[in-house]
Amino acid sequence: MSDGPTVWLTGASSGIGANLCTRLLDSGATVVSFARRPPSISHARLHAVEVDLSDAKATRDAFAGAANTWPTTRVIHNAGAIREKPLDEVQDSDLETLSQLHLGTAIAMVQAVLPQMRAAGHGRVVLMTTRAIVGLEKRTVYSATKAGMVGMGRTWALELAPLGVTVNMVAPGPIDDTEMFNDVVPKGTEQIERVAGRVPVGRLGRPSDVSRAVEFFLSDEADFVTGQLLFVCGGTSVGSMSFT
Repeated sequence: MSDGPTVWLTGASSGIGANLCTRLLDSGATVVSFARRPPSISHARLHAVEVDLSDAKATRDAFAGAANTWPTTRVIHNAGAIREKPLDEVQDSDLETLSQLHLGTAIAMVQAVLPQMRAAGHGRVVLMTTRAIVGLEKRTVYSATKAGMVGMGRTWALELAPLGVTVNMVAPGPIDDTEMFNDVVPKGTEQIERVAGRVPVGRLGRPSDVSRAVEFFLSDEADFVTGQLLFVCGGTSVGSMSFT
């Protein structure tokens, strides 16, 4: 990443996205953040676009504007939400919101940069899914829409390979020090110790564990890897996982 590329990143204001944003900046990249809140850091090469990614029109408008101002061939769709609910409490609005956030945003993002990728003969797309796609209680809509990202990403990998564009997915497991995880499993509780004890490698993940995987897929050196799903989960995708 020493050439200082521009990278679009959704959800850069907290958790994995914030860690990834910092690492990309440290590597010399220019980062364009798309989130409801701006990142907590400031940097000359960091540009924040405040947008509600669950709003389809606002999302497309934000990407269209960014394509004119900060064109790129590298995008990471990291933003997400859980909507933890048992099946009998799931509502239509949950499906609508997370379908737009996880799937609609990814489609709009990649469509916005395709002309630049086509012209450059190069591109990197990284989609953040989740270990929950293999099953986790109270994750009906979250796991379904995140699983949809995998099928979508593999389809894109086939379509875009002739353009020199790779598309890969990263599936984090239980990652501590993130809002999404700590909203469900609060820090300083017995619950977090129980969850950590169920991880085969014996600890919870760190945002940097996930960032390193994303950085590999984003790199020029990963040009022979496409359509792949990498679990960064401490082994929890191999066995069962529970947050109770």
